Amino acid sequence: DKRSVFVLAESAWLGSTLLYRWQRTLGNYIAVDNSVKIFDRHGKKCAELPLPGRCVGMDWDKDGDILAVIAAKSSSIFLWDASVNKTSQIDSGMKDHMSFLLWSKSGPLLAVGTVKGNLLIYNQQTSRKIPVLGKHTKRITCGCWNSQNLLALGSDDNTLSISNHEGDTIRQTTLRGEPADICFSMMKTDERSAQGESTVSVSVDKRILMLFNVNDPENRIELAFQRPYGNIVSYRWFGDGYILIGFSHGYFVVISTHIREIGHELYQARNHKDSLNCVAVSSPVNKAASCGDNSIKIHELSDFKDISNIVQLDDETKGLDQLSWTDDGQLLALSTQKGMLHVFLTKLPVLGDSYGTRLAYLTSLLEVTVSNHVEGESPVAIKVDVEPSFIAVGPFHVAVGMNNRAWFYGLMDQNSGVCTLKLMEYLGTIASMCLNSDYAAALFEGKVQLHMIESQNLEEKMQMKLFPDDDRKGRILCHALTADFLYYGTDVRIMEFFPPINHFSVYSHSVGVRKVFPDFNGTQVVFIDDKNIGFLFFPANATGSCFELPNFSPTITGVLWDNWHADKGVFVAYDDEKVYTYAVHKTTIYGKVVLVGSTPLLFSQKPLLLYSGELTCQTTSGKTSEVALSTHSFLKPSSSNSSESSVELSKQIAQALMLKRFHKAVSLCKSAGTDTDWAEVGKACMIHMEVELAIQVYRISGNVGMVLSLQSIQGIEDRNLLAGHLAMFLEDFNLAQDLYLSSSRPIAALEMRRDLLHWDSALMLARRLAEDEIPFISKEYAGHLEFIGDYVNALAHFEKGMMDSEKDHNEACQAGVARMSIRMGDIRRGVAQAIQHQSRVLKKDCGAILESMKQYSEAAQLYEKGQYFDKAASVYIRCKNWAKVGELLPNVSSPKIHLQYAKAKEADGKYKDAAQAYESAKDWDNVIRVLLDHLNNPEDAVRIVRETQSIDGAKMVARFFLRLNDYGSAIHFLVLSQCNDEAFQLAQQHGQMEVYADIIGPEATQEDYQSIALYFEGEKKHLQAGKFFQKCGQYSRALKHFLKCPSTEENLAIEMAIETIGQAKDSVLTDQLIDYLMGESDSIPKDAKYLFRLYMALQQYREAAHTAIIIAREEQCAGKYRNAHDVLFSMYTELQAQNIKIPAEMATNLMILHSYLLVKIHVKREDHLKAARMLIRVSNNISKFPAHVVPILTSAVIRCHRAGLKNSAFSFATMLMRPEYRNDIDAKYRKKFEAIVRRPDTSELEEETTPCPFCGFQLPQNELLCISCKNNLPYCIATGRHMLKEDWSICPHCEFPALYSQFILLLETESMCPMCSENLTVNQVKKISDFSKYLQTDPPEKQ
Repeated sequence: DKRSVFVLAESAWLGSTLLYRWQRTLGNYIAVDNSVKIFDRHGKKCAELPLPGRCVGMDWDKDGDILAVIAAKSSSIFLWDASVNKTSQIDSGMKDHMSFLLWSKSGPLLAVGTVKGNLLIYNQQTSRKIPVLGKHTKRITCGCWNSQNLLALGSDDNTLSISNHEGDTIRQTTLRGEPADICFSMMKTDERSAQGESTVSVSVDKRILMLFNVNDPENRIELAFQRPYGNIVSYRWFGDGYILIGFSHGYFVVISTHIREIGHELYQARNHKDSLNCVAVSSPVNKAASCGDNSIKIHELSDFKDISNIVQLDDETKGLDQLSWTDDGQLLALSTQKGMLHVFLTKLPVLGDSYGTRLAYLTSLLEVTVSNHVEGESPVAIKVDVEPSFIAVGPFHVAVGMNNRAWFYGLMDQNSGVCTLKLMEYLGTIASMCLNSDYAAALFEGKVQLHMIESQNLEEKMQMKLFPDDDRKGRILCHALTADFLYYGTDVRIMEFFPPINHFSVYSHSVGVRKVFPDFNGTQVVFIDDKNIGFLFFPANATGSCFELPNFSPTITGVLWDNWHADKGVFVAYDDEKVYTYAVHKTTIYGKVVLVGSTPLLFSQKPLLLYSGELTCQTTSGKTSEVALSTHSFLKPSSSNSSESSVELSKQIAQALMLKRFHKAVSLCKSAGTDTDWAEVGKACMIHMEVELAIQVYRISGNVGMVLSLQSIQGIEDRNLLAGHLAMFLEDFNLAQDLYLSSSRPIAALEMRRDLLHWDSALMLARRLAEDEIPFISKEYAGHLEFIGDYVNALAHFEKGMMDSEKDHNEACQAGVARMSIRMGDIRRGVAQAIQHQSRVLKKDCGAILESMKQYSEAAQLYEKGQYFDKAASVYIRCKNWAKVGELLPNVSSPKIHLQYAKAKEADGKYKDAAQAYESAKDWDNVIRVLLDHLNNPEDAVRIVRETQSIDGAKMVARFFLRLNDYGSAIHFLVLSQCNDEAFQLAQQHGQMEVYADIIGPEATQEDYQSIALYFEGEKKHLQAGKFFQKCGQYSRALKHFLKCPSTEENLAIEMAIETIGQAKDSVLTDQLIDYLMGESDSIPKDAKYLFRLYMALQQYREAAHTAIIIAREEQCAGKYRNAHDVLFSMYTELQAQNIKIPAEMATNLMILHSYLLVKIHVKREDHLKAARMLIRVSNNISKFPAHVVPILTSAVIRCHRAGLKNSAFSFATMLMRPEYRNDIDAKYRKKFEAIVRRPDTSELEEETTPCPFCGFQLPQNELLCISCKNNLPYCIATGRHMLKEDWSICPHCEFPALYSQFILLLETESMCPMCSENLTVNQVKKISDFSKYLQTDPPEKQ
């Protein structure tokens, strides 16, 4: 906001353009033309110069002390001295009127030009006047001095002259038009020359900008611009050889004077629509301005596109005129065509102060604003009487002032605002001031004055105090005031003063202390010394401890402490560009200050207040802005989900830890922390001695060991002891030791060093802390030294470790002395000690040491004493002491030693001892070798081979039998030794192939079988050849040999041929065998049972069933009913197992044959009725028993007659009386049967009826076909009757059904199943309730 400071509008000026000039350097005055009036920077008129005519020129000298003015129609020069407010007049001595006036940039020279082209150079210091007549022929209109006091002048005669300070012309050149706006500057070049300001620029005829080099007058540069731009109104040089040009049509153009860039516009904009009146540049504020139409536009020089402000002047209807900045850039003046002068504030002095969270800062030249946005107070504006050079604020007061005066204001409540308290004058110009609730402290001229702000009485006024009270104590360079203390820094020390009790505390520093910044309570002080190094100082410590701040930038100008209640140890140091955040780690095991990070500052911002990571800065526009410190980024939740978020999170956690925001760090870790992040948080909590929180962190991250360790030290009140434990956990052992030693329990340092095996340190600590521990530490240290090979020191420490009382301890030390004595070469002492010592292990250790030293006899002696017989024997062997070895052998378990002994005994020819030793060593091959070669004991050798399965042993035994021509045994052992080829060759040579074939057994390979088969083939042993061809899978050749077998081996050969076909599954071979069995080849059909077995082997069950029926029929015809029954039964069960439907003929035949077999059982049990019923069934099918028709019918007649079935007996007797049977009846029954036939008795015992198991229809007991449901009924294998649902059981072997009650009765006398003939007891038969699967009418047929 470019605020208007004042507007000047006098009636005398109305309607005319104004000539005005700002005071050089200071900018405190502005002189305005006509009757020249001088105003101060607040618009107050200070002086007026009475002139004889209208003012035509004015200028301030280089220091702003003297204003020179020339008037129309006057040859005098008027001078006004600003310091004394007096006007003087000088006669120029010129006869013509003045037209131009200009002070030198670097000296007290004033150049005055006239309307006729003459020049006067006046030296204000010496009052010397140099008139130069005829410099130009017409009015001198413009000019410029350079820093080397060359003067360039332009005239209406269209010439440009360059003169030295004596007025002598150095260069003169003619122009193409009227000159205006002459400037000296330096063109932009690649290399900086030492020629100074050697380029003159001049606007020619308002169209061309000419650049003229004083040292190269021939090569002038003329720059013409586009017509639409209009005329050149004004231009300004700035920066490194750049020119800003304003054109009448509103265009605003920037060009460079570098030779490569000339002619190119770097920036161009039409700033004003209709017209542009003037441009101005201010380097201190880095801004450029243009005015035109009725507005001012202000650009940033760093980026012209950045228009920082636009000021609208809506009342100025006639247009604007000239723009001019003060040298410091604070004020910008604008004159208008209407005759008014506007002054704007463009840059405020950045003045401000803070106390706690309260701020006071300059918001206008004569306005100070007090605010406290943290506590929500409304800002209060204070109008002040002077433009202040300093501001100080306290809890209840504000002080502003300049020079040696200070105005004090009291801050009332919100409603009352402020009140003016008093004006104080001091003894010198105030450099800075500080306030607290009661006191003000002002620094001036190396002293500090401390006084009460509101002194009520004389006594309080007397409390005023001046520091230092003695000039010899040095000059005070800086000071600061807290609630209780005054700090000041001199060129040698920091002083701390306690106002109420007038007590001093002094800290001496090596160089002067330039700035001092205490925190709010005054317990921590940052100061900067003359070397620009920062330090942190703790005045409360007895010694006043002081730490240098790390990475402290030498450009730092100030420090602010964080006012947030929880960030008491956080402060920022700032310079013009950056803010550096520091954190004081006071209550840590290390105790230091860390640099957390830095945050960039915007241009011209001054930090005033820091609160919880937010920095309040004052800007040049009189406002405050908030800057969030990058070091506190963790306070704002991150929204990024990218892969960088974990890196950013780790960075935020690190910042939070450095700023001691541990709970925030834990919550960040909980959100998405890695294991590394958790470890860092836990470590930081330990460093800062936050034990409770560290336990919580390690518990969450799963570090059980650390949780238990921390819980063990929880609650320790001694801070050094606690810090020592934590330093130990952090593996900083030296620090831990120092902390332990300064704690209430220094012995902890010794315990730590012992646990860490740091024996040197432990011994040193033990001498100081616990002398009675020295022997124990010496023993442990000696053990460590022995381990690393330092035997000399180990021996010394073992000897030092000896004590009077501790037996176990002394024994360990004596053992160490024994070992070290041997190591050191004192073998006799060492061995003696080892033998005396009780420990077996020591004897073993010393023995091992002696063995490594090649002292074998002593080593063996110690091993033997220690009862390490294996080792003793081994060492005796090395020194060839076989007698000793023999003594020890019964106690030795090592096979290696037995083996060495055995070899020695064998070499001595003691073979029996050697064999025993080899056996003890379990070296079976050597045992077998000795038994066979030397002891001629094949029996034991064979036994050992069979027990151990030794291959090499088997070979040796085989060779032994070969020498004895016992080929069978030799082959046997060759096979055992896996020498199958040799065994085969041997069997071949000596006709022992059958033996070889038997031995080789199942371990043989296909090649072995083939070799054997080929051998038998050559020998024409067809059965053996076929057998081995079958084993090696050559079924065709096997079958060929089986069919060639002689009749003596025919049965076995056919069986094996059937087995071969079953394995081969080859239809051609099958047909070949069937042809053979049917007698196609030799016209001799073979027994049908072979065909049955073939079909079974081929799993052709239907054909097998068909064959089985044929075989059974043949067996029946031959009267072999049991054989026929067995064939049919086996086929029945096989078909059932394969889920193939049983042929009805087979089932019927099996049932009739079974009924026949049951007759014998029932007769034996004298159950005549059941026997008679079965005989009736058999007799009804008598055609199936052709070989025994008469005997069966005879039995039927007798059994039926006896059972009371007279009608059945009559019918069978009648059958027997037929001519073909009559003669075959046994003579003793013939008459009886004839009588039965002659006198027929047709009475018959009626058969009981029982229900059909399918439909429940009542049927005779022995009826197996239901006339109701037409089902074939399952029959009982015990009685031949049909089955009943409620009386169901099965044979557990063949699963044929039986009536439970009848089966149990049968098994009381019989011991096997009547169907399958398997052994059976009553207990094995169970009654079955679920019999549905046995009532399937038609089992599904397998496809």
